[in-house]
This record gives sequence, structure tokens and C-alpha cells, in this order.
Amino acid sequence: MTIRWTIRILLLLILGTVWIQACKKGGDGSKSGPTPLTFTVPPGFPAPHYTFTNNPLTEEGFELGRKLFYDGRLSKDGNIPCASCHQQFAAFATFDHNFSHGFDNQFTTRNAPPLFNLVWQQQTHWDGGIVNLEVQPLAPLTAPNEMAEDLNNVLKKLGQDGTYKSLFKAAFGDETINSQRMLYALTQFTGSMVSANSKYDQVKKGLTNFNAQEQMGYAIFQAKCNSCHAEPLFTDNSFRNTGLSVDPTIKDYGRMRITNNKADSLKFKVPSLRNLYVSFPYAHDGRFISVNQALEHYNSGVQVSATVDPLVRNGIPLTNNDKTYLQFFLRTLTDSSFIKDPRFGPPGN
Repeated sequence: MTIRWTIRILLLLILGTVWIQACKKGGDGSKSGPTPLTFTVPPGFPAPHYTFTNNPLTEEGFELGRKLFYDGRLSKDGNIPCASCHQQFAAFATFDHNFSHGFDNQFTTRNAPPLFNLVWQQQTHWDGGIVNLEVQPLAPLTAPNEMAEDLNNVLKKLGQDGTYKSLFKAAFGDETINSQRMLYALTQFTGSMVSANSKYDQVKKGLTNFNAQEQMGYAIFQAKCNSCHAEPLFTDNSFRNTGLSVDPTIKDYGRMRITNNKADSLKFKVPSLRNLYVSFPYAHDGRFISVNQALEHYNSGVQVSATVDPLVRNGIPLTNNDKTYLQFFLRTLTDSSFIKDPRFGPPGN
């Protein structure tokens, strides 16, 4: 009897395992659907603006987005993927260039912003011209001086690739390749780029401490910078005229180009200071090649105009010691784990 009952128990265990696996897979042994991913809001961060409600975050969607992000075929000549202007080691900005290279040896007209913590942005681009993260890729994809491609041509190229058919099926249930699915996948990838593990974040979690110089810089930052570069995102996502003169070549008047309101002349989005030291040069046109140069602008270079922000109208007085200690603190915002995370690198790495 003991042997019989042992055999019966073993059979029940085997059948139970088979039943569980059958629930997870289709009749042909394939998975019945994509694998959900959980988006975790870092401690202390506000609720994100973009929540993946209509675009459920999945492992397969993320991987499809990653492949698209690094694929030059999204551009007209096949040589300019999203990653050419947004390099991971530069926090997905363009390293050491004020403007990025585009199609036919052209240049962009603005400094490529770093890509991280995008789901907390209600509006993207320096002028806030894009109000939905899901459609943001269309701007560089179709711009004649950037990727210079036609959306239908992109979809045609993807449809000719059997690998993409499999990836779209894994992410969305069938092989249909359309613009919405492509944009959904790109959003899943870029929206997952969260930078929240710098030394600053470790200090806030109680895992380490600032040294004396960093602590002094933090105190100066809180007193003189935090109004615009609000923690923990280190931006309030507002648009401000910070007293920059107009570049005579680019003649970029910022947000006014979107709103047609003169009150928005020379207003640009307040950039995040996270990963500052790996994403230079700075400002919408990359005019500042160093952090010290940017700080000196606020100390002595503010150009007063009708729309200059009241917070900087009289400048922000900074002694040499202030600037030194500020830079000690700002270095604590570099998130090395983010810029080296293999999940955000090219597929296959």
C-alpha cells in the first residue's frame, strides 16, 4: 500500500506541474502572452506623469523597443539610429558635441538632451513641443536634418525582416507591424530609463554619507539652485528664460516657437542636473562646455530682457568657493549604474 500511495502522489505532482505549465503556455508549448514588467517608482520620487496604463510594460515590448532604438534602419540612409544622438555612456545625450550629426552630414539645431526619468515629464524637448511621450520619436525620425525618414518607409523595412515579425508577435500577440506598436515599444524602452542610484540617492536612503565638501555644496545648492532644479528629479520641468543671449546663427527663441506668445521668448525647459558630469556640453545650444562655465553664467553673465526669470534677473552670486563646493555636490548626481546598465545597451551585449 505504501508503494502504491507513493506512486499515486508522484503522479499527482507530475500532473499538477504539467497543468501549471499548460496554463502558462499555449497548446503548442509557446507562451500565451508577453511577460509583464513592473515599473517601480524610486523612493522619494513623485508619481510619474506617464504610467504605461494604455501601453502595458512587458519584457518583450521592452526588448523590441531596445532593438528599434539601436537600429539604423529607422533613418533614411540606415546609419543614424536613435542611439547615435543618445549615447548610454553620456546618460543618453550626445557626448562632447553641442549639436548632433544627422542625415547627409547635417547637424541638429539643439543640443540633444539626455534620456532618463522621462515618465516624469509632461512635455518633452527643450521647448515642450511634444506633450505625449509615445509620439516623441516621430520628431527626430521625420526631421530632414536628423533621421530624415518617412514613417511608412520605416514600417516597410521592418516588415521585410522576419526577426521583427517575431518580435512584434512576442510583444503584441501577432506579427502586425504598425506605427502605434512601434511607438509603444520605443516608449517602453525609453520610459524604463530610470536614473535614481547616484551617491546622492544612496545618501538619501541612509546607505552612505556626503563628505565635508559635498555637504557644503549641498547646502549651497539648496539655498541657491533648488528653486528650479527641485529634488529629487533636479528639475521642476518648467520653462524659463535664464538670461542667455540669442545665438546669432540658430536664432532659437525657445518655447515661443510653440506657443506664439511673446511672453515665452527665450524660455527653455529647466534641465535635470542628474548625470551632469557625463552629459556635457550644456544648455539648449550646448554653449557651455563645463559646469564651471555654466555656474559663472549665473554669477556674472545673465542678460536681462523682458522675459528673463525673476529668480535670475539679478544673477545668482557665487564665490569661487561656492562654485567649487557646488561642483563637489553635483558630482554626487552621477549614476554610474545607470550609464553602465546592460539592459539599456545594444541588444546582444
